[in-house]
Amino acid sequence: MKLYIAEKPSLARAIAEVMPKPQQKAEGMITLPNGDCISWCIGHLLEQAEPDHYGEQYKKWRLEHLPIAPNDWQLKAKKGTVKQLSILKKLIKKASQIVHAGDPDREGQLLVDEVINHAGISQTKRQQVQRCLINDLNPSAVKQALANLRSNQDFISLSISALARSRADWLYGMNMTRAYTIQGQQAGYHGVLSVGRVQTPLLGLVVRRDLEIENFVSKPFYEVLAHVQTNNNETFTAKWLPSEACLPYQDDQGRVLVKGLAEKVVEKIHQQPAKVLSNKQEKKRQAAPLPFSLSSLQIEAAKRFGMSASQVLSSCQKLYEEYKLITYPRSDCRHLPADQFKQASAIGQVLLQNLPPLQPLIQQANWLQKSRCWNDKKVTAHHAIIPTLKTYNADKLGASERKLYELISLQYLAQFFPDFEYQNQTIMLDIKGGQFCAKTKATLNLGWKQLLSKPKQQAEVSLPIVKVGKILTCDHGELVEKNTQPPEHFTDATLLAAMTGIGRYVIDADLRKILKDTDGLGTEATRASIIELLFKRGFLQRSGKQIAATVVGKALILSLPETSTRPDMTAHWEYQLEKICQKEASYQHFMDQLLNQLNQLIEQAKHMPASALSQLKDVAPKKKPFRQYKRKTNTAKKPSRTKLKSNN
Repeated sequence: MKLYIAEKPSLARAIAEVMPKPQQKAEGMITLPNGDCISWCIGHLLEQAEPDHYGEQYKKWRLEHLPIAPNDWQLKAKKGTVKQLSILKKLIKKASQIVHAGDPDREGQLLVDEVINHAGISQTKRQQVQRCLINDLNPSAVKQALANLRSNQDFISLSISALARSRADWLYGMNMTRAYTIQGQQAGYHGVLSVGRVQTPLLGLVVRRDLEIENFVSKPFYEVLAHVQTNNNETFTAKWLPSEACLPYQDDQGRVLVKGLAEKVVEKIHQQPAKVLSNKQEKKRQAAPLPFSLSSLQIEAAKRFGMSASQVLSSCQKLYEEYKLITYPRSDCRHLPADQFKQASAIGQVLLQNLPPLQPLIQQANWLQKSRCWNDKKVTAHHAIIPTLKTYNADKLGASERKLYELISLQYLAQFFPDFEYQNQTIMLDIKGGQFCAKTKATLNLGWKQLLSKPKQQAEVSLPIVKVGKILTCDHGELVEKNTQPPEHFTDATLLAAMTGIGRYVIDADLRKILKDTDGLGTEATRASIIELLFKRGFLQRSGKQIAATVVGKALILSLPETSTRPDMTAHWEYQLEKICQKEASYQHFMDQLLNQLNQLIEQAKHMPASALSQLKDVAPKKKPFRQYKRKTNTAKKPSRTKLKSNN
């Protein structure tokens, strides 16, 4: 008997749809005419055991118990999954061949692997497991994936990496949360102060931004404009570029802070010759942006529609599982396999049916044009999010689903449109020994931009055509006074962008150099939930689109060691986990490093100053006081085990 194990019931149904009929449905499984079976997980069926599983003494939160570090890691069935786990274990033992059909990422790999391992089958049988990678729930795509099975052994490194991440998150989150919650209780605060390797650096970004804004002092700065006239009475404006001699009078962004200096320049250039040093005209092209990954889609949807990251993920899951209109949504990839290019025109025909209002644009697409997105070398287990071959009237979708489907479709369609073309013109002038610059940018061909954005209207007035060496006249100078502005509060879009481009916030120069473009805080699948988690725990708050830290969130960050509040540590973790995926690093080395670091952090927590959390003494926790929490399995009120399962 061949057993197909899907990650979710929706995927199991998609597999069953392309299998021979008639089929027999039973609890937790579907039996095919030849006796083969399809069964499924419901997300993770297993989870890390809680501390008191390793010793009754850990039921009470005490500093002297920390750090808690299991020698023999144990998994247990998640509440509500015991029956399905039991069904799967029986089927796994009975099966002669197993097909692993978890989602095509490291978490999906671990999710099914851990169930197979938990069933206690032989090493030989485990080595014979096959892997099915399904990105698209439509029948043609599922059939193709089932026809291209690979050995599950090829993906074991993904599973090991996910296991290392899971155990490391448990160790770090469980121990650090207990340590700081206990210290908070001793300072008079009776809420849970959860700490995690992803949520805490993310909170740290917001707190530091809030402090920058809070401590910001606006300063005036000055610009000088030269109003220039040609011999043909054409006029244009050029901006002064301060020389190195002006550095003592500028800030770190090159802005002139001394008004007197700018006034002297204005006076100096009045009615003076302006020599043309250069006049460059450059035609430039900009290729269409790549199709979406989940994070890039969440960022764009936040900008356009004000959607939160969790709203985007939820709607995309619906488009993927229920409507089958898009490919696998939890993708971190923005490229497509070259083989899929042959489906492009067929997808175009589907879009004509699904999105009638966009027909005039869709008909302009050149389906023979092959953009840079088609690149096998940059596609991993999954590819970019694109429309499928499923026909469905988009007007029947919910508002959020319709907006996202259209956005995903337009981004894909852009791959078959011409480049955006524009012309830059730059004139450099010398006026009394000072350099001045005039720039314009004119659109030549909108290309793909007509699909994705409303380009800014370029000024009709272009710069005059003047020869190098020509002497023009500076009619007069103009002093422009401006004021420095504080940084802006984070929004959903900018916070997600910060998570995906975390290298910008990494202090360690060596680590910053080795981080890849795809490294970041959290994963495509978890970023939305991590942001929401910080709101639920009372660490973040919203005001319109702006996101800021609460008093509790700020106090927690200021009490923690800086290494725990900066992204350097988790960026390093992600880098090491990726190396494990690539078989370039070992699980044991990663865990040994973590335990050494954790011991040091717990010692710091035990000896933190009594005043570190004193400002929280009179702050009411968002949930019930710490002392009132009851030990009820899997309740939202519990401060230790249940609350800390996802302390990442």
